[in-house]
Amino acid sequence: MANAQHVKKVPGRKTDVKDAEWIADLLCHGLLRPSFVPPKPIRELRDLTRYRCKLVESQAAERNRLLKVLETTNIKLASVATDVFGISGRLMLRALIQGRATPQEMADLAKKKLRSKIPQLKLALEGKLEEYHRFLLKLQLDRLERVEGDLATLERYIQEKLKPYAAQLALLQEIPGVDRTLAAVIIAELGVDMSVFQTVSQLASWAGVCPGNNESAGKRKSSRIPKGNVYLKTA
Repeated sequence: MANAQHVKKVPGRKTDVKDAEWIADLLCHGLLRPSFVPPKPIRELRDLTRYRCKLVESQAAERNRLLKVLETTNIKLASVATDVFGISGRLMLRALIQGRATPQEMADLAKKKLRSKIPQLKLALEGKLEEYHRFLLKLQLDRLERVEGDLATLERYIQEKLKPYAAQLALLQEIPGVDRTLAAVIIAELGVDMSVFQTVSQLASWAGVCPGNNESAGKRKSSRIPKGNVYLKTA
């Protein structure tokens, strides 16, 4: 696999046949620089961590949708409870869906420290919840719990795949701000063989965290950051 920018033919009449001949000619003369393709176990781990990223995004989106429905019905649970999706919050959400409990009864479902806020919870749970709101809340909460279950299953599978890289994981977690999840993403996207990168600067550029340095006659021009590896850069 080669970078398309490195094998572009001189502009002119361009066909797939001519492109193929040009690439073959470059390869014969040893002028193709191969792109970084990690080994198969790393590629498998990469697919898993990227899917985990999608599941986390789906989880966050479903939570936001559910909170929006609550705000629409004038239920201000999020203003009182720090975590609407904790144990207490979920009990109250299920009670809202069933539609049989009074605001006081739902507030009494609070656990531990949240019990000190029962008067505020009672006021926060007084809203105009209609039948279709309950239907939406049930769908969203069920979907959220399914995503959480899938995420937990995937996480266990990823941990099994990470066992051969225990030493690298431990080293990466020594970096301030790098936890096990981020360390797993770094290994999945970069691999563990750093000899494929000629320098540290090349690795930073490949990751997309290296700003451009374009200066002429004392004037700084573009400092555009390259796209790099989107998954690694986001993590």
